[in-house]
Order: sequence, then structure tokens, then C-alpha cells
Amino acid sequence: MASASFAPLRHRSFALALGSNFISSTGTWMQSVALGVYLTVTTHNAVWLGLLTVAAWFPALIGSPLGGVMADRFSRQRWIQFNNLAQAMAASALAIAELTHHLSAPLACYLAVAEGFCSSASWAAWQSLLPDLVEHDEVLAAVSLGSAQFNLGRILGPVLAAFTLAIGNPGWCFVANAVSFIIVVIAFSFVQSAPRPRATGRLALVGDTLVGMRVAWHSRGCRNAIIAVGTVALFISPFITLVPEMAIDVLHSGKVGTSWLVTAQGVGAVIGALTLPAIARRTSRLAVLRGSVFAMAFADGLYSYAPNLVLSALALVVLGGSYVGTLTGLNTSVQLHAPAKERSRILSLYVLSLSLFYPIGALTQATLAHHFGLRLVSLVAALAFGAVLALLSFFRPRYWREMASDPSQLVVSVAD
Repeated sequence: MASASFAPLRHRSFALALGSNFISSTGTWMQSVALGVYLTVTTHNAVWLGLLTVAAWFPALIGSPLGGVMADRFSRQRWIQFNNLAQAMAASALAIAELTHHLSAPLACYLAVAEGFCSSASWAAWQSLLPDLVEHDEVLAAVSLGSAQFNLGRILGPVLAAFTLAIGNPGWCFVANAVSFIIVVIAFSFVQSAPRPRATGRLALVGDTLVGMRVAWHSRGCRNAIIAVGTVALFISPFITLVPEMAIDVLHSGKVGTSWLVTAQGVGAVIGALTLPAIARRTSRLAVLRGSVFAMAFADGLYSYAPNLVLSALALVVLGGSYVGTLTGLNTSVQLHAPAKERSRILSLYVLSLSLFYPIGALTQATLAHHFGLRLVSLVAALAFGAVLALLSFFRPRYWREMASDPSQLVVSVAD
């Protein structure tokens, strides 16, 4: 089972890209934990956590479609390098502000806008590059390893952040993140992929984006996954934003508790990412996806009312594994059903759905939590998501099968 999960690593360019992204993910989680602690300790208002999420994710409304168009037209490796260099500059500005005692909650949000824009602009390029670095039957494993490296960073990053915060201040976490972006810039100079046809027509951002939207709409495997990830982002994903609030103000576990909860989610996510592809080979992608979705709703409900840090962490292990199983399954559906010519643009719509509904859900749940309590709000969100799943399974069972069907011969590019 393990060999199927790790098979993509035999490709040098994939291993190099994955390794550099792991370093970047570690830096990103160091910064995320440090910023969450900074905002919670200085404001004691969960609304600022929601606003930070909005600032980081809403730029994707522009950055994601733009990135999809650019990645379908130009070198995806160079586009990834450009955006990582810009993110390094934003992280450096954040570090300088904190180390010189000029950082404030509003400034942190402003800089999050810059990083969020560049991150979303490069995401589609990274995801659409994956199928060109591995064999066709290794795509699910490649996507899962991409999730695994991100969540390994979720494990290592909080540990390093906790150590850094104990001996210093958040500014040094921001410095580490800036350095991690530079490492990606260097590594992608050596990532090679097979040549692909380049667009020769005039660049038309709106027109090219609309073409991608039409192709995605006519492919149920893409359309269903894009709708599903938006629903997950609205109801379930906000738990990620509100971890510092749960650890510090609900469980009274402080900075250490925040790191433990983030790490617990990462442990579950890594376990899921490394085991689910092999399980999918023995069963089916559909079985793993549906199992992950229902387990995610159940685990989120358990987490919302876990009475102490230990039980909260255990619930987050299950939630982290099922969450990554859900997003990996949905992402793979888009990867396999999207035609190569429009793949980046369609993947940009996937991240656009996630980026639009995640901050809306995070800000809404953070605001409600400030008035009604985080436990109650989280439980209601989990129950609401469970109700959506029940209704969907009863009234439209084909919804899942359409994402699991063989994409060959099902998708025809409307641009051809």
C-alpha cells in the first residue's frame, strides 16, 4: 500500500518541487501560528482572526483567475518563482514591522492581502504542473503527497513557532517564512516538465477565464467538485482559523495549546494523505471521498464540544485526516476531468471557490462566536453541513458518481 502512495517521488522534478514546497509550507505555518497568537493575545477578539482570513483569502477573487490564465499561457515554473519572490518581500515587511515594534492588527491584515494575492495566483500553476511531473495513474498520489507536505509543514511549523515564540517573538517566525519562499524560487530553477503547446492568440484575461468557466461547467466531474469545496469551505474550514480562539480563550491552554492543536490537525492530515491513496486503489476514489466527507462532519462536531486539550487534539487528528481526504478527492476529480489546455484555469476556479467561501465562513463564524460562544457556533456549523450531506445523498446520489466516473471521452474542450 505504501508504494502506491510514494510512487511519484521517483520523478526527480516532482521530488524537488515537493521538497521546496514542504520548506515553504513549514515557514507558512510558522507565520500562521505566530500571527494567530499575536492577534489573540493583543486583541482577545476572534473577529480579528476572521478578518485576517478574509485579508489572506479574498485576494484570490482576482489572483486565482489571473494565475490560471497566466499558467495556461506561460511557463508555470517561472510564474511560481515570480509569485514566491513577491511573497518573500511581503513576509520580510511583516518581520521588519514586528522586530521594530511597529506591527499592528490592521497592518498584519494589509500585508496578508499581498501574500494572499500572490499565493492564489501561483496555486493553479503548481497544481496544474503536477500531472506533467508524474504518470497518469499517479495523479491521486501526487495530489495526496502535495497535501502531505503541506500538513507536514503544519506539524513542524507550529513546533518551530512554539520554540521561537518561547525564546523570542513572532518577528523571527516571519523571517523564517521569507527565507522559505526564497528556497522555492531557487528550487524551481531546476524543475523540468514536458513541453506543452503555448497559446498563440492575444492575451485576454476575461475571455480566457470565461472559456475555462464554460469547460468546467460542462464537465460534471469539475463542476461538482468546485461546488463541493465551496460548501466545505463555508461550513467546515473555519475551524482552522479559530484554533487560537479555541486553545486560548475556550480551553485556556495558551500559546502551547495553540501549537498542539494545529500540530494534531497536521498529524491527522499527514496520516490521511499517506494512506488514503492506497486505500482508494483497493476500493475506489468515490468510497474514500464519501467516507472522508461524512467522517469530517462527525469529527468537527466532536471537536466543538471536546472538554479538554487532549480530547480536542484527538478529535482534530480525525478531523485533519478526513479534511485532507475530502479536499484531495475533490482536487483529484478536477485534475482528472479537466482538459490539459484549460487545466490551470479550471483549477483556479476550484481555488476561487475555496478562497471565496472560506473567509466568508470564517468571518461569519468568528463574529457569531464572539457573541454566542465558539463551541455552539462550531457545533451548529457541523450539524448544518451534515444536513447538506444527508439531503444530497438522498435527493441526488449521482452527484458523487459523476466525480468518480472515468473522465476519458467525457470532457471535450469548448475552446477547440
